[in-house]
Amino acid sequence: MPLAHRTPTVGVTRRMPFDTDADLVVGPVFEDDRPAELRILHEATGGTVERAWQRGEFTGKLFDVLVTPVGTTGQRALFVGAGLRKDLTADHVRRMAIVGTLAARSRRITRVALGGWDRAVEAIAARTPDRASAVADAVLQACVEGIVLANFEGGNYKTDNNLRPMVEAVELCPVDNTAAVRAAIDRALVLGEASNRARELANEPGNSLTPRVFADRARAMARQAGLGVEVLDEKQIAALNMGMLVGVARGSHEPPRLVVLRHEPANAVPGVTLALVGKGVTFDTGGISIKPAENMDKMKDDMSGGAAVIGAMTAIAKLEAPVRCLGIVPMTENMPGGQAVKPGDILTSAEGKTVEILNTDAEGRLILGDALWYARQLGATHLVDVATLTGACVVALGKTTSGLFGTPDRWVDEVRRASELAGDRSWPMPVHDDYKEQLRSEIADFTNTGGRAGGAITAALFLKEFTGDLPWVHIDIAGTAWAEEARPYQPKGPTGVAVRTLAQLALAAESWATVTFER
Repeated sequence: MPLAHRTPTVGVTRRMPFDTDADLVVGPVFEDDRPAELRILHEATGGTVERAWQRGEFTGKLFDVLVTPVGTTGQRALFVGAGLRKDLTADHVRRMAIVGTLAARSRRITRVALGGWDRAVEAIAARTPDRASAVADAVLQACVEGIVLANFEGGNYKTDNNLRPMVEAVELCPVDNTAAVRAAIDRALVLGEASNRARELANEPGNSLTPRVFADRARAMARQAGLGVEVLDEKQIAALNMGMLVGVARGSHEPPRLVVLRHEPANAVPGVTLALVGKGVTFDTGGISIKPAENMDKMKDDMSGGAAVIGAMTAIAKLEAPVRCLGIVPMTENMPGGQAVKPGDILTSAEGKTVEILNTDAEGRLILGDALWYARQLGATHLVDVATLTGACVVALGKTTSGLFGTPDRWVDEVRRASELAGDRSWPMPVHDDYKEQLRSEIADFTNTGGRAGGAITAALFLKEFTGDLPWVHIDIAGTAWAEEARPYQPKGPTGVAVRTLAQLALAAESWATVTFER
């Protein structure tokens, strides 16, 4: 079976891109470039850029593309529109690098040179001249992340052997080979690969990635990264009285698993344990409240939150984040078997709280509730959970932005800041207590769904019941975990969303660890 992803070698050189032996040179062109700034490109391409510019064939608008030969060497150039200088961000650079690398792959080119990215640094740094060095590192990291993210193949189960080849080697030029540059590149390679590993897991069909296989894959990834790992089987889960996880798993012949990953660095910030909890439903039929047949095949990605946590934990370990971290992933199928939980049933959580089941398709919050409780038992001081939880969040925010729910606001702000730096777009949503009325039950502590109105909010408030008084954020990635339509910077398929957000949050621990988060 072909590889699902490959991390290319990335080097730097002081040579100009057209002086390298790369088969394709990729570079940015701004929408507000002037003729003098394009002179070298005009000359190198025999006037092709100028003629395309004059015809309006290539305008420099964001993600616009022009491919042209360079001289008589057989080398080609691919120019990617960078938009207006005043609007450029590091995330745009990440996406432009994806566009360029995907274009190389579609042309079966494996050696690429990226040039002109110093112009991107200048454009962004001009707005924050006091942070020029940090901007340079961030832009370089984003660029390399984009290269790695583009080296992912979602069709790796195809047998026609006609898949686009992976890019094998990339040179960044002209770039000085300093310690800061090398550190930014190394960090980007780790984060990009971790994202691709999560995408690989999310892309696996439900018949090959069962809860037991998922746990085995997580164990192997964890050991490779130097993480501590423990896998709890169905007997151990039952012994912990995790009635909600056991209840969801009852309908399947596949037994559940609970994976616990540990990152315990010697230089950890004292008194802080960040717990990352991810939903690991390897296939979701909806249970007795069965989903419509159309698009049910997409429910193989209902473990994307768990995959994000596993990917993030491997990156956290490899990058030696200075904070103790727990990664907790409850894994199960949600099937309509003869022993499946039914609407009207009552489940008792490990917390001891009782839940009336109104809809068996609201299962993710059940397994996460027990996992959040367990994170607290293991000493968590700060909580973040990630899940493809609600269609309601897709209705509210669409398919390009994840929802952020949590308390206190300061902790939500920290997670949002991490998501912005990571290039994972997110938006805060309310968790006002008024909405809890929708979860009221006549015979149990609360129900597992509050109906259609504010469905993403009531789902988050359900999770809040299991967070104690800890700072907590829930990231709903139902709309962002899977791209159903291809974009220039994102092929159809799994996106790896939240991996880099969680890793960035851990890497920045020293900036928030001493903050008192009052609810």
